[in-house]
Amino acid sequence: MNFFSDILTSLFERAPLLRGAMNDDDKPIEVLCRDLLSSRGEVSGMSLAQLVLDRYSGFDDEQKLTLFTLMANEMDVSCGDAVAALKTYESAPTAANYAALTKLVEPARLQLIRRLNQTQDATTQLVAMRHDLLRLLGQQPDLAKLDIDFKNLFTTWFNRGFLVLRPINWGSPAHILEKIISYESVHAIQSWDDLRRRLEPDDRRCFAFFHPAMPDEPLIFVEVALTRGTPNSIQTILSETHRSLAAANADTATFYSISNCQAGLAGISFGNSLIKTVVQHLLRDLPQIKTFVTLSPIPGFVKWLRENNQCDEISNPQTLLPLVAHYLLLAKHRRGQPRDPVARFHLNNGAFIEAVHADADISANGLAQSCGVMVNYRYDLNKISANHEAYANQQSVVASKAVKSLAEQVQLVDV
Repeated sequence: MNFFSDILTSLFERAPLLRGAMNDDDKPIEVLCRDLLSSRGEVSGMSLAQLVLDRYSGFDDEQKLTLFTLMANEMDVSCGDAVAALKTYESAPTAANYAALTKLVEPARLQLIRRLNQTQDATTQLVAMRHDLLRLLGQQPDLAKLDIDFKNLFTTWFNRGFLVLRPINWGSPAHILEKIISYESVHAIQSWDDLRRRLEPDDRRCFAFFHPAMPDEPLIFVEVALTRGTPNSIQTILSETHRSLAAANADTATFYSISNCQAGLAGISFGNSLIKTVVQHLLRDLPQIKTFVTLSPIPGFVKWLRENNQCDEISNPQTLLPLVAHYLLLAKHRRGQPRDPVARFHLNNGAFIEAVHADADISANGLAQSCGVMVNYRYDLNKISANHEAYANQQSVVASKAVKSLAEQVQLVDV
């Protein structure tokens, strides 16, 4: 009886705090945020956090901008106090002075975001809040420092150690399958039958990362085709008449679609960890698979062709593939990195460019972005680390002899 008595006593003791929080309904949100920052009690803090998030959910863009401006400007670092604390620590580097310094160099808005994250589903709401912030940054660029704080927090909260890999199959909960359809960003899922063809056959796999604080929201997912040999066409993989291969007879795992699901987590990298984790999962279950490749889009190719006045060449396969190889190997982005975003992703992960294929994606989107060409990036497990180091340190683009030979056929100075 003492246990239950203690629970009831605790509930009654907390009730006035909960009722007190209800009286905050009429306060402006800036007052609620300051109250939350000054709150010492766990229950009152949770109530205030929920009230702020509920209020925010009903805001229009103008009200959201007002809140973001408050957080960016009025909850900033107190530079004078921080400099004084730094001088104190410099003259006496004690633990107490270090604690005082770290407290003062951190803006109050970081603590506000942490306190908002006390309630159920708060993480999901904060991810959506950052999505709003990213969407509105163009109207008010000085809010970028607030985004830096969001990104730094999310990088910690969504550390690989907290992520859970879950297989997605035709028997997964319907609300998860609906989100896979909605979030697929590479090859649109046209119907439930289309989704079924990607999940149910023995030679198909799908894996997603989830976070314990967002158990019903995939963060990123990858679709995998188990094949014999390296595929050269997405039409073959997604064909309505595809004949399933027994998984035990496959020798290749082809990653043909990787989709990030949460716009509010932009800039938080999951793909590298996802691919490597899925590779280990497949090796454990299907040890006969020795080849791991992608069948990837080339999203910036047509734009690059236009900028370099090469559009007349796209109807000729003999000139198209050399131009693609040149684009992937030699067209550069900032700081000497490859211009193509998908190439940057896979090369940084330690893959190399194995082959390019014409007429590999004849969908409207495939033709519009890359003239139907797709590329295989291969993950050679014995060379991933070396390839990554070469790319990270020298921006070296590792490619097969065949792809290099194609690129050498093009004499072009990129714009």
